[in-house]
Amino acid sequence: MMEVWQQDWMAKWAVYSPHKIALKEYETGNTLSYLQLNSLGNKLSFYLTEKLNLVKGDRIVFVAENCLEYLLFFVAAQKTGVILVPLNYRLTTVELNHLIEISDPKFLIHDNVYKEKVSQTEFSKNKLGKIFEITAFSEILEKLENKKYKSDFPINVVDENHPIFILFTSGTTGIPKGAIYTHKMLFWNSINTAISLVINSETKTINCMPPFHTGGWNVLVTPVLHHGGNLVIIKSFCAKTILKLIEEERFTLFMGVPTMLKMMVEESSFKKTNFSSLMYCIVGGEAMPIPLIEIWKTHGVLIRQGYGLTEVGPNITSLHQDDAIRKKGSIGRPNFYVQTKIVDENGTEVGKNQKGELLLKGPMVSPGYWQNKKESDKSLKNGWFYTGDVVIRDEDDYLFVVDRIKNMFISGGENVYPAEIERVLQVHPAIFDVVVIGVLHEKWGEVGKAFVVTHEKLLTETEIFDYCHEKLAKYKIPKYIEFLKEIPKNDTGKIDRKLLKNK
Repeated sequence: MMEVWQQDWMAKWAVYSPHKIALKEYETGNTLSYLQLNSLGNKLSFYLTEKLNLVKGDRIVFVAENCLEYLLFFVAAQKTGVILVPLNYRLTTVELNHLIEISDPKFLIHDNVYKEKVSQTEFSKNKLGKIFEITAFSEILEKLENKKYKSDFPINVVDENHPIFILFTSGTTGIPKGAIYTHKMLFWNSINTAISLVINSETKTINCMPPFHTGGWNVLVTPVLHHGGNLVIIKSFCAKTILKLIEEERFTLFMGVPTMLKMMVEESSFKKTNFSSLMYCIVGGEAMPIPLIEIWKTHGVLIRQGYGLTEVGPNITSLHQDDAIRKKGSIGRPNFYVQTKIVDENGTEVGKNQKGELLLKGPMVSPGYWQNKKESDKSLKNGWFYTGDVVIRDEDDYLFVVDRIKNMFISGGENVYPAEIERVLQVHPAIFDVVVIGVLHEKWGEVGKAFVVTHEKLLTETEIFDYCHEKLAKYKIPKYIEFLKEIPKNDTGKIDRKLLKNK
């Protein structure tokens, strides 16, 4: 029997800490206390259900950047059972059309800046539902201040696997799929995160991750709100601004992808910034190069790396900051309520230091993809989620990602995992960043090509080849080297391997 799930976090904090500031919007300076957030969330819930006739399970699509309104809709989603579908505002109209068709929303909400793009969608042209435009926070306040929208809303009880989000995967390997993110996942991810990262009512952070990505919601935002902390939201990442705010606002945590932390290091104000309030920086999306970890360490900031997926968690493993160098390259150990298993191609569990696919199980695993049973059945078998990531577990039970199964290439009959080569090259003192891909080769079928970003010291291809000969089996050594100023990344901060393949 399915368990019912009643989560109304803001209603609780409105009683416990009514006048504490829950949210602050950087661009406008607007703030909301927990009491205000709950009251407005209730009024918005009445507006959605009574004025717009939305019912539990209806979808609302968003084409918008981080803003207070977005968070209000999250509060209302907990209360009403409507489903939020954040879309990537950087996509083309054609790409948006596909995602809108999959999610089949009743309403589309957008920022003013995306008005023209939204107007070109099939949703707008064919009037498939209603469109609302976010122009100013004052407008929604004015709308909700209507006395007929009461400040106490009778929460809709939902079953534990009812979605609160549909989050589309980045689609670097194909057509994006809408991962179902449930109320149960929301809760258990928050619990796992709090145990691992020490999140409580004293936590203060900023979110500069995009809202169309699970990192923009569920790495820190929803766990911090669940635990009654304080959150600053900013529309987009700006290295100079973030450094200024870390010092001024005295954040206890900061989360970003390695590219962001690299850009912050390159800012002239980095060396003068006071980081004393930070417990550590949390890094996800990709492994952070060791030289970059060491730069931050010299400025008194430790790095906490982790691993997760849109479909699971996303906070699944954590590498303690004290182990960042000792266990370099590791994604750490599983968080508290996470079960793991590593299996070979036949589904047989492998031993320590043996390669296999990482399987995950627990209350933070998605029930599948929206309207996509075929892909759901591929990924979920007997309660285990098949991540597609090849890992090893060392003698201390630390996990290391060898590579994505799809990134693996075969050279002369041997399986080659680019991440294994990348880890070796990243240790070279003159290499700042590196990506290896498989490319076609007449003799060997496929060989490796390394894209290398160096520090100030210039490196030659010969020096890199000589270094590889000392560290790698011959068939793993890249056949080609190309030097880049920076590694291209996609909208979610992950390496754009598709772009590199086309170079």
